[in-house]
Amino acid sequence: MLSNKSILITGGTGSFGKRFVKAIFARYQPKKVIIYSRDELKQYEMAQAFDKPQMRYFIGDVRDLPRLKQAMDGVDYVIHAAALKHVPVAEYNPMECIKTNIYGAENVIHAAIAAGVGKVIALSTDKAANPINLYGATKLASDKLFVAANNMVGDRQTRFSVVRYGNVICSRGSVIPYFQKLLEEGASELPVTDERMTRFWITLQQGVDFVIKNFERMHGGEIFVPKIPSATIATLAHVMAPGLPTRVIGIRPGEKLHEVMCPLDDSHLTLEFHDHFVIKPSIAFTTSSDYKRNNIGETGATVASGFEYSSGTNPEVLDADGLKRLIALGAQA
Repeated sequence: MLSNKSILITGGTGSFGKRFVKAIFARYQPKKVIIYSRDELKQYEMAQAFDKPQMRYFIGDVRDLPRLKQAMDGVDYVIHAAALKHVPVAEYNPMECIKTNIYGAENVIHAAIAAGVGKVIALSTDKAANPINLYGATKLASDKLFVAANNMVGDRQTRFSVVRYGNVICSRGSVIPYFQKLLEEGASELPVTDERMTRFWITLQQGVDFVIKNFERMHGGEIFVPKIPSATIATLAHVMAPGLPTRVIGIRPGEKLHEVMCPLDDSHLTLEFHDHFVIKPSIAFTTSSDYKRNNIGETGATVASGFEYSSGTNPEVLDADGLKRLIALGAQA
């Protein structure tokens, strides 16, 4: 699918972008892969690891529409991964978060339509479902923009969808590297916000695979949600440091006890497939699609009224051994 195609990744020097590039060169023969980001040092470092002739490195910010249009010229597929993601930083710098996560999303949409890009997938987060912090609220707005963009294309080919998933095991923003740092420094206990707290967990490779698969599946307008396991933060602390005591520090501002990926209020729009959910668009498009059957022939069924996909009620719960195996998978290069 991605062979002989040009692909652009905004925020491409991040964990997702690096793993995505590694995966597509292992499976496909892309015509061109464009890394679009604003940090020259990260681009320089990435270019040392990925120096294939198909690679292109564009310095640019998603806030800069003319630069985005220039970068997307001739591009077939776009993954929008650029975002300001740190919850406390977003609370302290709200307008900067809004400029990148909302205005930047709008710019990506306009640039993709202008360039005639075929398909765009925007990466979202569980924090966008019933958000209680600014980061989640900006990502919800971004999700809405990408869904509604399918009504802006007219007779053009461009289609937009969203992928939403939970915490990425061993990523830079994960609690796991933080716990590891504390243990390396000789910590006598690990701080836990609340022993009942649960989170969805996914490996970076699983996230990359899910995005690639959804380029094949998408009609445009869907929010794709993978079926992934949950685990408590207390279980994670036990796995990271067996026998070490924990100290409950309380839920921080902007945090939830449990995360949600398919909200109850969207149950009338939610379809269940064998390994994922799809949240259909709440608005009508000028062209209709049968979201119960995707473009690779998989079929889904409407969930029961009042259904909610929450880390607190998720039927797939990891025990210590299961979480240990997932961490080992996530740590693989």
